[in-house]
Amino acid sequence: MIFITLKHLNQIYNHAFIIYPEECCGLLLGVIKDNQKHVIEVFPTKNNWSLEENKILPNITNNHEKYLSKHNRFSIAPSILVKIQKEARDRQLQIIGIYHSHPDHIAVPSELDRAVAWAEYSYIIVSITSNQVNGVTSWQLDNTKNFQPEDIKIIRIDSN
Repeated sequence: MIFITLKHLNQIYNHAFIIYPEECCGLLLGVIKDNQKHVIEVFPTKNNWSLEENKILPNITNNHEKYLSKHNRFSIAPSILVKIQKEARDRQLQIIGIYHSHPDHIAVPSELDRAVAWAEYSYIIVSITSNQVNGVTSWQLDNTKNFQPEDIKIIRIDSN
């Protein structure tokens, strides 16, 4: 289960609206207590996706490139991951997950999402159109490297 405040969810939604029609992405910083993840901070990042920089998809032809854009793919630069991981550690936090949006699509992980996911992270996906959030889900990889739904517990009152 992942615990997140309305304030943090709204930060993710606002990021998704600003970046629309491209996918937004960012990191979820927090703590893990009793096998439950608690989001303490949402850290928006740049969507670094490009076919040149991301060779994780073999056999991509020019005919498929229009389907592999920032509209339906995201990537966070490894240098940003390392930098934020170090900064979080200095604050007794850790990266507990990644969020991204699915513009004009359902909040279900894609095959690429699964292929690049890490088992220890939660993956929050926001389904969004130009004017509304259509859904939000969270996912975790199981032992067979398949996504399983993860419960989201929304904390309605911020402690800040």
